[in-house]
Amino acid sequence: MMLLSTGSILHLLAFSLYPSSFLLPWLIAVGLNTVLLAIVWFLPKKLLTPAGIIHAWILGVLVWASLGWQGYAVVVFYFLVGSGITRVGMAQKEAAGIAEKRSGARGPENVWGSALTGAVCAVGSVIVPFALPSEQSAWLVSLLLLGYVASFSTKLADTCSSEIGKAYGQRTFLITTLQPVPRGTEGAVSLEGTIAGIVASVAIALVGWLVGLIPLWQVAICVVAAFIGTTIESVIGATLQSRFSWLTNEVVNILNTLIGAVAAMLLVQGLRVANLSL
Repeated sequence: MMLLSTGSILHLLAFSLYPSSFLLPWLIAVGLNTVLLAIVWFLPKKLLTPAGIIHAWILGVLVWASLGWQGYAVVVFYFLVGSGITRVGMAQKEAAGIAEKRSGARGPENVWGSALTGAVCAVGSVIVPFALPSEQSAWLVSLLLLGYVASFSTKLADTCSSEIGKAYGQRTFLITTLQPVPRGTEGAVSLEGTIAGIVASVAIALVGWLVGLIPLWQVAICVVAAFIGTTIESVIGATLQSRFSWLTNEVVNILNTLIGAVAAMLLVQGLRVANLSL
């Protein structure tokens, strides 16, 4: 049986004495997400399907209860920018048959394809202090917060590079062969899309820094991790996705964000080890 650390015992004792302080974030999360997603429901431009709204509500509650308004700001920024960029050049993308289905309205598969990795990092950052001593948990929590920001940085980079590439890419190449391919081809990349993805990853990583989830120097880590994640995602799209029916866009999105989050954490851990060895 795992022994509780002193910090865990104190947390449990605090909960028994002041349960309202632990319940308050959940109550705020439920109320806030109910109001905001009710507004989304009545918007003339549908950003989410009915089922998507329910799943976005669950995600929003988990994020707010785990990371407060700071974590919520990152996911809202991703949702607003990602939804907006999907509608860029929609008419020409629909005419070419490469537009997102439902005119860009997100369903449950899109919500969790984009945010499952981030949600795990958010919830993990709350659970870890109960299981590990304070010195170890502090470092791991900082890595999980980085993973949270990096996952959304990777996904927004992927969304923006794909949508801008499909709308404005002058020359698109298959990432594995560099042969010209039509816009919208799985695994295709373009200069316009790549630049848009880098700008997007910088923007959302800066949001993560501004709200205090990561230090400023880790913005660069998120951008590098996002580039790694989107590049590997393109390779998967070009080589494996058509071979396996279970490898849907949503599964690839989960892999994309997971790779971005893990890459960011490994980069920081590598820097830490290198610094200690000097």
